[in-house]
Amino acid sequence: MKAIFVMIKCEMGQAYRVAREAADTIPQLSELFSTSGQYDLLGKFYLDPDQDIGLFVTERVQSLPGVKDTHTLITFNAFSGGTG
Repeated sequence: MKAIFVMIKCEMGQAYRVAREAADTIPQLSELFSTSGQYDLLGKFYLDPDQDIGLFVTERVQSLPGVKDTHTLITFNAFSGGTG
């Protein structure tokens, strides 16, 4: 699985509706955060290695009612800190 992050800008007043719809309808969604700044939501999605990222974002994320714009970040490696 490969992780991508998608920043989502919503129509005014639609962020919570977009978040609920994404959580209810996109199985690849791992986590979705509300954010401040230029974008309203930040989603972490796990895709199969052969899945087309552009097609996924345009068909599954950008097509959600209330989505105005997106910005996709593709990841390379994941790092985690140790305890202690």
